[in-house]
Amino acid sequence: MNRLILLRHGQSEWNKKNIFTGWIDIPLSYEGIEEAFEAGRAIQDFPIDCIYTSTLIRGIMTAMLVMNVHKSGKIPEIIHSGEEKPPEWYRCYDEATKKELIPVITAWQLNERMYGELQGKNKQKMRETYGDTQVQIWRRSFAQRPPEGESLKMTAERTLPYFEQEILPKLKQGKNILISAHGNSLRSIVMRLENLSEDEVINLEIPTGKPLVYAYPF
Repeated sequence: MNRLILLRHGQSEWNKKNIFTGWIDIPLSYEGIEEAFEAGRAIQDFPIDCIYTSTLIRGIMTAMLVMNVHKSGKIPEIIHSGEEKPPEWYRCYDEATKKELIPVITAWQLNERMYGELQGKNKQKMRETYGDTQVQIWRRSFAQRPPEGESLKMTAERTLPYFEQEILPKLKQGKNILISAHGNSLRSIVMRLENLSEDEVINLEIPTGKPLVYAYPF
């Protein structure tokens, strides 16, 4: 039996300040770093063969810190597409050293939902301006989107095809996979795994730094 581990990144500096972040590339806070280490200790005995992260630094940082305390001792290696330089520039030529590495694949499809004109704005101030109900609809509903932003439905339309085409085949091959991503990209995956309805997903909250472990086949 192999496993899929879903992990929302640790607290970011803007999570701490209660600011809508979306695609703005903000790092982990000190508390978020501690959360990532705690998450790593929680899954330190689970085998991990491959890691997927978003392209945002808070997702990448979390994966790196998790592996820092993982009992495998594997060193995460970010796999580059070869757009900057040919693939040979990134190649490890020592077979013994290669065995110590674990591939980390970054994908924009796993990024947080894009919050449009809310990005960079304080959540409480938005509640005071637009009301609690409207902000809750923007944050938790399935099909409603914030001004010029993405809905959860739109996020799922990029996240789920990537999950099904790139990640699911590796699970079928018997690989153990860690996904280090974001509240809404992970909500869309959990919605699919647990067959949640559009109404049920409204109440789904994925906390920072708390691994969700699924045995495959689901």
